[in-house]
Amino acid sequence: MARLLYRLGTFAHRRRWAVVLTWLVILALGVVGALSLAGTTSNTFSIPGQESTIALDKINREFGAGGTNATARVVIQAPAGQTLTSDGNAAAVTGLVTELGGLPGVVAAGNPLDPQAPGVNADQSTGYSTVTYGVPQGEVTTAEQDALLAAVAGARANGLTVEVTGTAVTNQPEVPAGVGEAIGVVLALLILALTYGSLVVAGMNLLTAGVGVGIGVLGITIVSGFVDLQSTTSSLATMLGLAVGIDYALFIITRYRHELQRGADVPTAVGVAVGTAGSAVVTAGLTVVIALVFLFVAGIPFLTQMGIAAAATVVVAVLVALTLVPAILSFLGLRALPRRRRADPTAPAAGRHAAPAPGFLERWVGTVTRHRIVALVGTVVALGVLAIPFFSMQTTLVQTPADGTTQARAEQLLADGFGPGFNGPLTILFEAAPGSTDAAARAAAAAGPISGLTDVALVTPPIPNPSGTAALLTVIPQSGPTSAATEQLVHDLRELLPTAAGGAQTSVTGATAVSVDVATALNDTLPIYLTIVVGLAVILLVLVFRSILVPLVGVLGFLLTVGAALGATVAVFQWGWLSGLVNLDSAGPLISLTPIIVIGILFGLAMDYQVFLVSRMHEAHAHGAGFLDAVRTGFRQAAPVVVAAAAIMFSVFAGFVPAGDGPIKSIAFALAVGILVDAFVVRMVLVPAALTLLGERAWWLPSWLSWLPTLDVEGAGLERAGVAGPDSPPAAPELVEAGAR
Repeated sequence: MARLLYRLGTFAHRRRWAVVLTWLVILALGVVGALSLAGTTSNTFSIPGQESTIALDKINREFGAGGTNATARVVIQAPAGQTLTSDGNAAAVTGLVTELGGLPGVVAAGNPLDPQAPGVNADQSTGYSTVTYGVPQGEVTTAEQDALLAAVAGARANGLTVEVTGTAVTNQPEVPAGVGEAIGVVLALLILALTYGSLVVAGMNLLTAGVGVGIGVLGITIVSGFVDLQSTTSSLATMLGLAVGIDYALFIITRYRHELQRGADVPTAVGVAVGTAGSAVVTAGLTVVIALVFLFVAGIPFLTQMGIAAAATVVVAVLVALTLVPAILSFLGLRALPRRRRADPTAPAAGRHAAPAPGFLERWVGTVTRHRIVALVGTVVALGVLAIPFFSMQTTLVQTPADGTTQARAEQLLADGFGPGFNGPLTILFEAAPGSTDAAARAAAAAGPISGLTDVALVTPPIPNPSGTAALLTVIPQSGPTSAATEQLVHDLRELLPTAAGGAQTSVTGATAVSVDVATALNDTLPIYLTIVVGLAVILLVLVFRSILVPLVGVLGFLLTVGAALGATVAVFQWGWLSGLVNLDSAGPLISLTPIIVIGILFGLAMDYQVFLVSRMHEAHAHGAGFLDAVRTGFRQAAPVVVAAAAIMFSVFAGFVPAGDGPIKSIAFALAVGILVDAFVVRMVLVPAALTLLGERAWWLPSWLSWLPTLDVEGAGLERAGVAGPDSPPAAPELVEAGAR
């Protein structure tokens, strides 16, 4: 692989103008395509094959499609000591309902004082009007939302407390869109400038990463014109694509500068950089792509789309690192080095380019390898303690509105006036036996046993469809939609209904029921996902390192990483610890999809660091160094780059935390903590300690696996050909020709 990529690098050098122009043309075509073909994204998603989602589809067919339309619930509370039915308040409520019915996009507005369908609580102090729009959820325009909010604000002038919630209104992020990316980019630029000692090279690194991310996101935008994509798809692709794009370019550029400082000319340095660091980039990128693509095993279409979109962006980042980066390096030549070293790149200070002082790294790895048992045990214990909150993790798909918003105030008014369960009703669909029209009677008969279940506050009268073949029964729980009691009620209903429904087919749905079904589906598929992804990654790493134990050390380190990352996320987002530091409005269960997304992305990135760090150790061992010297030498060479790469990755992910909305905030936080733990604890402490304990056995490969191909990510083939350094033997003729200007 190293020889093949060497040729690719030298090709990019020789055809640098063509390479740069090709990428610019692709970027321009992406802009044109996005402007002309872009579609809208969705804030909702469906999960096929689950009882709750199948029931929703049946309800839409039997009772009309209005169930999928966007709705808003305008909550009205009378002044203290008054009721909504008093003359003055009743007139104000009626006037508000009339105004709501005439708003842009609204097709109906319910009157809480209508005796046929009352919407007031028992003491008549609180009521609500259901405002229905003529478009599906997620398609209410900003102008229509503004008109609704203005009507709500105007109604408060009458002395009423009026708030609004529902699918027609969404929480507006407190930090403008794009700020997260900007924060990450600024921090990345600062780290790169310190690493390279050159603002020009740092800017070039960011520029090439930006090209890759831009092409990836523009491609997603184009696809949105043909496929219904989730609104968070591009955010995840941007976050991940920017991080790996910067890191992959960093590895190529660092190796290029290293080769210049060893005395190589520009064409050779470009080729060797792509042949060696590029091999590690390909391996690392492949592990990330595997982890993302195999998210499809969860059986959730939008998760599959997110994984494929992010994987495609990573592929673009790899291609940019292998072609565009070396092409631009060819233009820079010796200017890629700090100014003071351009005259004599092979000066004694070569290799000390703005990285952490080698003396510190030598002392660090020396301490870790000398006290390897203490380091290993201490790391495992510390990360184990950090992972403790993980075992009390709760997940849900029901998102609570941010504190201080009109949505949160509206839901609190409803909870105070009608009970906590009013915000999370459960709907039961009764379907009569073929040829029968007694669905409503069956539902009415089941209402009694249902009322006797724990946590049931109210069971409403059944609502039949026009033909009588189906009926709906609404169950109001005593507890809120995200509580464990409501989730248990879903299970209790499903156990009771087969006997209480009198032969009718029943299905339980509602926000909490959907959440329960998703959690069950994810719990069932997560072991399969981990087995496939970890298995494929181990096979790949066995091929790369020709070792059994090195991949196992990497995987076990990842388990500690993901436990610590999710444990910290639970402590902050579920328990509320230090929530102010992450701009968290309210604590509560994590979004159900957070664990599998975090595990998938973190696994790929953790294997990145494993490849970059251990490949240099393997390279030193292959050149004859003893196991201890190989660990220390490889660590000293690779650690500065891994530290810089991890710091950049952390900056990018952390930049999305204060600005993130919904699941992106918790995912970004978990990834940021995971990167911090994996790079600076697992790879910098646990891996060198474990490999030192294993000794020569770390590089052991059973004889029955000796037939496995050698991928040569360290560039041993290039060194044998004489192109990897000034002290090597003469280059092979075919490689000299490939590297010619």
